[in-house]
Amino acid sequence: MTDPAPPSEQPELLPGMVRATVKASQAKARATRAKKAAEAEPAERDPVARVLVDVPLAHLDRPFDYTVPAAMAESAVPGARVKVRFAGQDVQGYVVERVAASDHAGRLAPLRRAVSAEPVLAPQIVTLSAELAERYAGTRSDVLRLAVPARHATTEKQPSPRAPAFDRDATAGETAWSGHDPGVPFLRHLAEGADPRAVWTAAPATDWPELLAHAVAATYAAGRGALVCVPDGKDVARVDAALTAVLGEGHHVALTADSGPARRYRDFLAVSRGARRIVIGTRAASFAPVRDLGLVVIWDDGDDLHAEPRAPYPHTRETLLLRAEREGTAALVGGFARTVEGEYLLRTGWARALTAPREEVRRRITVSVAGAADQDVARDVHARSARIPKQVHDTVRDALTEGSVLVQTPRLGYVTALACERCRTPARCVACQGPLALRGPTVPPSCRWCGTVAEAWSCRECGHRGLRAPVLGDARTAEELGRAFPNTPVRTSSGDSVLATVDAGRQIVVATPGAEPVAAEGYAAVVLLDTWLLLSRIDLRAGEEALRRWVNAAALVRPGGRVVAVGDAAHPALQALVRWDPAGFAARETTERQDAHLPPASRLATISGEPGAVDDALTLLSAPDSAEVLGPVEVGEDESRVVVRVPRAQGAELSRALGELQRLRSARKLDAVRIQVDPQSL
Repeated sequence: MTDPAPPSEQPELLPGMVRATVKASQAKARATRAKKAAEAEPAERDPVARVLVDVPLAHLDRPFDYTVPAAMAESAVPGARVKVRFAGQDVQGYVVERVAASDHAGRLAPLRRAVSAEPVLAPQIVTLSAELAERYAGTRSDVLRLAVPARHATTEKQPSPRAPAFDRDATAGETAWSGHDPGVPFLRHLAEGADPRAVWTAAPATDWPELLAHAVAATYAAGRGALVCVPDGKDVARVDAALTAVLGEGHHVALTADSGPARRYRDFLAVSRGARRIVIGTRAASFAPVRDLGLVVIWDDGDDLHAEPRAPYPHTRETLLLRAEREGTAALVGGFARTVEGEYLLRTGWARALTAPREEVRRRITVSVAGAADQDVARDVHARSARIPKQVHDTVRDALTEGSVLVQTPRLGYVTALACERCRTPARCVACQGPLALRGPTVPPSCRWCGTVAEAWSCRECGHRGLRAPVLGDARTAEELGRAFPNTPVRTSSGDSVLATVDAGRQIVVATPGAEPVAAEGYAAVVLLDTWLLLSRIDLRAGEEALRRWVNAAALVRPGGRVVAVGDAAHPALQALVRWDPAGFAARETTERQDAHLPPASRLATISGEPGAVDDALTLLSAPDSAEVLGPVEVGEDESRVVVRVPRAQGAELSRALGELQRLRSARKLDAVRIQVDPQSL
């Protein structure tokens, strides 16, 4: 005999009001089940969606198949955001493609929700993310976090208006590029829809944003899009103004992190929808899904701002060059300096050089080193030892009669280091042994690490109480120049107070490297102080980086301006500056690196982490037979690093081995290590 059914399943046994409530609940439950069954009904066409799930686990870095319910057939399009059930939780993903059937033999889970029908992930970016993830031994989900901005629902509902008509001034473009050879043929190839590739070493006093704008205009006139990446927001603003002057309003967008989420997503959608085909921005803009891309440009590719600080650490130059190769576009790698990577592109024949004739360079700028000539020493016996010798004072005084003067000094602050006046021993804090510094002209020395004030300091070696300043910052430099030129305004540009531009009046501008403002009519003179500081960095790129920073400052002179550097005139980097020969310096550096088996002639990867985790990683790594393992070495407290080096021809093989290492460690849940392929510095 079976047990009687509960009262909830026998409504006739319940009181009237309760019976009605139960019947309503049962009807609602049946309707809900019917609705879910209808929603679970797969789409008639291409019912399987391959979804790239946003999970930062290397062993799960692949698309997964899900059933597309009929209700989502129109919204779950390739490139759209969706929610899926993964490992017991709802996670975001992107539909990579829709197919008719799955290779999976079991039952597929349905998509949970179509977040939006907007296709924000273009097919070319899907391919790019996979190649970059393999190149840098990372995951596609990490790359896509850099490529696709966060959704802004209100902005997504708004349409993207089309760009207005455009009429190119070809004569103005050829006139602007006439100072560089073969600039005019390069421009004509772009206008014809061809794919020229060049490494451009700009001449001093060049209005490079204007020249880039004309290159973009030539590409745009051929019916193709352009993508320009620059180091920072100041450069974006300059190129933005130049493009507006050449193209007019409404033809381009600027993608930067400072734009705010709504504006950035609006501009991204304008590009994704094809309403805009010209993009300028910083490193994240290198992933912009430009339709009919015809030209990629990177300016000042040696700037470390182009190196992404987040995993998998891709470099903007490599991202753009990969896009140029895969999408068949023209490429322009430009700057006042030439990097060894740019020189390598020329040696391999991948690109051609764009340079200014020597007579044009000589007409635009004169560079000298204080105390380099015997007559300079005859006039000033301290010309080779003083921080600001008489020759610099004379240059500044003469230039102020014509306009502004820029003074570059490498250090930020007032007096950034102190030493004993008698024995030159560095002054240290008695509490933590940190370096002492002066933060202003009327305050006692204090520790840069712990802030302890050292009013009664005495040298631990000789007992002397006097202090000297071997290194001065921009604030102290501005103070000294203000005393030397009392009737001249002195402005500083550094740290959190960076000036973008200055007017054309008589003034002295003291700036740290990278913070130099642009003068309205160019500087009458540029002074480079403490050049030894940039050259003393213990880094593979010390000389290359020093020259890049010097020429970037020196190039801000007006045509016919003067540049004076204070330093060792025999150093190769300063000699290259005097000759204005960054191309020759890059060629020398590249040859030396080839002889030493260093990038770009080889492929390097670093593995960092706890010593035990690094040892485990080396044990699991199936590196190519040609690989050299350098290290491990300690790089911090409880952290070590090894360097793996292979010839450039085996670079792809090393990247695949490192990617497999990441997947293996992820699957086994081993301690994490940080892997960087071709890091910017060691």
